[in-house]
Amino acid sequence: MDPDVIVNHCLERLDGTVAVESWGERGIFYNPDGRLKRGVYVLTIKEKDGDNDCSSQLDRQGVWRVNIGVRKSTFRTMFGEIPARPPKGGTVDAAHDFSALDCIMPHPVYAWMGWICVLNPTERTFDVLRPLIDEAYAYAKEKYGRRMRKG
Repeated sequence: MDPDVIVNHCLERLDGTVAVESWGERGIFYNPDGRLKRGVYVLTIKEKDGDNDCSSQLDRQGVWRVNIGVRKSTFRTMFGEIPARPPKGGTVDAAHDFSALDCIMPHPVYAWMGWICVLNPTERTFDVLRPLIDEAYAYAKEKYGRRMRKG
């Protein structure tokens, strides 16, 4: 798999999504008609370590991570309780090897928000991720709708 496959999958299939590059990653946001500055996150692709996110060892040659913002209920079904927010520069308290390839796991920093991730997913793992991406998209649309109603 290549990160562009996931980005293109989202942009081609999920109406109202846009790609935005920032903070050393590519984000897919729900933002129909560009009404918000960025929109609402659906997922991100991260291809390098950052000061506050290096536990996945993304500086290894060819290693990248897809991060997906699922509902907390889905996170709990997959992994149990939501971990506490880690201190700045730290990782969540979870029994996972955050550098393992092709393994769906809690996000090392943002699991407390219900985010999951996979490093270098294979086609087979991407098939498992597709409904989770669809859920993240539906969830982003709901959050977008709430923001628009608040004005």
